Amino acid sequence: MANKYVNLCIAVTGLNANDNPGPGMAVIRSLKEYFGDGLRIVGLSYESLEPGIYLREQVNKTYQIPYPTEGTAVLIERLAYINQRENLDLIIPNFDSELFNFIKIAPQLKQMGIATYLPTHQQLALRDKVHLKDFGTKHGFYVPADHKLYTADDLKKAADEFNFPMVIKGKFYEAYVVYTMDQVLKAFHQLNAAWGVPVIAQQYIKGNEINIAALGDGKGSNISLVAMRKLYITDKGKAWAGVTIKDDKLTQLANSFAHATNWKGGYEMEIMSNAEGHLYILEINPRFPAWVYLTAAAGQNQPAALAKMAMGEAIEPYTDYQAGKLFVRYSWDHIADIADFQKISAFGEL
Repeated sequence: MANKYVNLCIAVTGLNANDNPGPGMAVIRSLKEYFGDGLRIVGLSYESLEPGIYLREQVNKTYQIPYPTEGTAVLIERLAYINQRENLDLIIPNFDSELFNFIKIAPQLKQMGIATYLPTHQQLALRDKVHLKDFGTKHGFYVPADHKLYTADDLKKAADEFNFPMVIKGKFYEAYVVYTMDQVLKAFHQLNAAWGVPVIAQQYIKGNEINIAALGDGKGSNISLVAMRKLYITDKGKAWAGVTIKDDKLTQLANSFAHATNWKGGYEMEIMSNAEGHLYILEINPRFPAWVYLTAAAGQNQPAALAKMAMGEAIEPYTDYQAGKLFVRYSWDHIADIADFQKISAFGEL
C-alpha cells in the first residue's frame, strides 16, 4: 500500500447493526480490508447502544455527536474537538438524516484538513422520496405513483387510487406493505412519530426486487456499480440475504441516473423489475447501503474507492465484478462491560 495511507484516520457514522442496520460497519469492514493495519477508524455515534462502539477490533475510538436536529453549529464544534484529538483525514456519513448538515459544513471541514465526498444539497433533493416521482417523469424513469400523506384524512385518497396492497414509507427510513385501512393507519402513525411528515404512500409494484450500489464521480459517470437481487427481506424491507447479478439494463439505469444528476458519492437504487421487464425505481438512497461490503467481495470496493477519491486520487472506473457472490446477514451477541456503556453515556467517548 502506498505510504500516504499508512497513518490514515477515517471517521464513520452508522455504527448500528441491529434489525435495521446502518451501513457504517460494512463501510468500516471494506476500508479495513483495503487499507490494512495502518488505518485508524473513529466511530461517530448518536446512541450509547450502537453495537459498533463496543467492537473494539473494528473501531479504535468512538465519540458521540449531536443529533442532526441540533443543527450545524454544535456539530462543527464537536467535530473540531474530535479533530484536535484524532487528526481526521476523512469523514464518511452513512445516515440520510445527517447528510444535509454534513454537506453544509463540508467547506469548514475542508479548512480543518478533513475531506468529504458528498453530493450537493440540490442533488440530495432531486432523489428525495417526496420528489422522486417528478424526477422520474422529467428524466424518463419508471417510478411508482405516490401520494404525500400529511394527515390521516389523506390516507383514503391514496387507498382509493392505489387499492391494496400499497406501500407506506417514512420520510427517511422504513417501509411497510399494507393490505387494509387499519394497517395503513398504523403504519402512518408509526412512521409519522418516527420521522415526521410527509409519510409517502406509494403504488405497489409486483416483481423481483433488485438493488444497485454505486459510486458517482460528480461529473455524470459512475466509478463503480454492483447489482444485487434480494433473496430474503425483513419486515422493514431490508435485505437479509442477496446475490450479485449482472444485467446491462441495470447498468444503463444507474449510468442514466449518474448522468442526469452528476451525483457525487455513494448511493443505492432500489429497483423492482415487473413482469413486463420494466425497471421501477422505488427509492434512491443517498449513501452506501448496509450490504456495501458485498461490493468489495465481488471485486469493487466502493468505500475504499470513495476514500481515495476524497483525498484527491484519480480512480479509473471499475469495468467488471463477480456475479453469484452471496451474502447472508446474521446477528450475534457481543459481550462488553457495563463500564464501557457508562463511559460513553457520561463522557461521550470511548
